[in-house]
Amino acid sequence: MTCDAVSKLIPLYFYGELAPADEERVEEHLHLCQECTREMERQRGLAAALTEHHSAVAPLLLEECRAELRAAIRGGASRPAVHREPGPWRLFLHAIAHTFEGFGRLRQPAGAVALLAIGFCTARFLVPRPELSKSPASDQVFNTVRSVEEDHAGHVQIAFDEVRRRNISGRMEDQNIQRLLLAAAREENPDVRVQSVDLLKNRSDSSEVRDALLNAVAHDPNAFVRLKAVEGLKPLAADPAVRKTLAQVLLSDDNSAIRMQVIDLLVEHRDPSIVGVLQDLMQKEDNSYVRLKSEKALKDMNASIGTF
Repeated sequence: MTCDAVSKLIPLYFYGELAPADEERVEEHLHLCQECTREMERQRGLAAALTEHHSAVAPLLLEECRAELRAAIRGGASRPAVHREPGPWRLFLHAIAHTFEGFGRLRQPAGAVALLAIGFCTARFLVPRPELSKSPASDQVFNTVRSVEEDHAGHVQIAFDEVRRRNISGRMEDQNIQRLLLAAAREENPDVRVQSVDLLKNRSDSSEVRDALLNAVAHDPNAFVRLKAVEGLKPLAADPAVRKTLAQVLLSDDNSAIRMQVIDLLVEHRDPSIVGVLQDLMQKEDNSYVRLKSEKALKDMNASIGTF
């Protein structure tokens, strides 16, 4: 992808609105392009600045919004009659309905405008403000509005997802820290996987960590993650299960740097099976550096370059 295309997609990527395939392409580009990475940091800064800004909420409008939500939760139950002038929320809904009444061809644009406005009001007025929340200061609540519906009685039903972010800290010996790192090694975000595997590689004596490293080196789509996993497997280079996986990686991985690292690990503990693997590699390897390293390893083991 070009820098121009990525810069246009960065806001959608930041808010999780891209398809998985497009997300992966943007992430690959960000790994290689410093300018686009800086643009991503500017997007984060803008979002943080917007999050920190709070506006005072009119008590009447806040009560109106809460009453609508309570009615929606009760399944459309009628609200007690209140004799007062229509509030801003009601006036807004009436104005939208009146403006687009009779214009069938504009129904979808009108719905989009109403959805955007109602979603904004929901996030601003219905979600407890951080300073009033009973949650710990380290928690952050993120809401995504999924649907908004209004019935003939004027009741609004809003469906939204709520995710609470928590921060924990501890030493690597902490079982909770290790458990979360193992989970992070399977996250969709490649940056998270790189950082997690980089920490886990120093704990390869654990069977769970070893399995996670083997899974990463064999199946992770990100080359940086696989390289970190290879580093973590160095102390286990003599393990038969590790050597079997490394032999498969040597013949299938499309990254030449990873293949060279795997060769170094395999030849540290020579055995007859490695000869056949290196000979098979020589038959299809097109990278000159990998070929030279394989050829030297075969010569050191007094083996021929070709297979017979």
